[in-house]
Amino acid sequence: MLTLTYEYKANPTQEQIKLIEHTLDVCRKVWNFALCERKDWINSRKSPVNTCSIASEYIIGADAPYPNYNRQAKSLTQAKKHYPELTTVNAQVLQQVLRKLETAFIDMKRKGMGFPRFKNWYRMRSYVYPQLGKGEILKGNQIKLPQIGWMEYVQSRKIPEGFVIKQVSVVRKASGYFLMFTLESNAKVPDIVPGGHPVGLDLGLDKFVATSEGTLIERPRFLLTLHRKLKLASDPASA
Repeated sequence: MLTLTYEYKANPTQEQIKLIEHTLDVCRKVWNFALCERKDWINSRKSPVNTCSIASEYIIGADAPYPNYNRQAKSLTQAKKHYPELTTVNAQVLQQVLRKLETAFIDMKRKGMGFPRFKNWYRMRSYVYPQLGKGEILKGNQIKLPQIGWMEYVQSRKIPEGFVIKQVSVVRKASGYFLMFTLESNAKVPDIVPGGHPVGLDLGLDKFVATSEGTLIERPRFLLTLHRKLKLASDPASA
């Protein structure tokens, strides 16, 4: 399986720009709410068992489960009944926001990265369409995106033969809007069979290189061999 990512400059209409900005705004609200929910749960566990701190009250029940991705995705579906704004954005796009937040917490524990931060208008700059639906999605220099429809883009390079579009990311930059195509191919890359004659190398100070076969290579003295040319280049009058 081969995976490539191609970036293209998008040429959305004014109506499409409004839809993109609206989607980014809703994604930002979902991210901040989900992050706040996790942060409150973590802070509620910091209160001592025998005292009540003024800084962090125990506001969540002890039997309340940790709000992971599965629980928050289920809550998101239920929240659409009370917040119609959530229904105006593709459901899979919002789910990807929760997945990204889940990944941020996993990276915080495994890779020692910082605690995820709340996002303002500037920090929420992209969202992902994990699926593009069935049927024709490419037509010339246009791509069909859910809820947005056909959008033109600068076809700076063609998609390689044998690759299909798995997902598309819409990115807002200072220079405009861009589309990130994630391409996949079922082509299998054969493993390289080890061969030849392996030799170990050890770099040193006295000797430049010592090989595992006992060969010693002297340290090249570039300054001594080129000192005459260096002197002429710095002071032509000395020639």
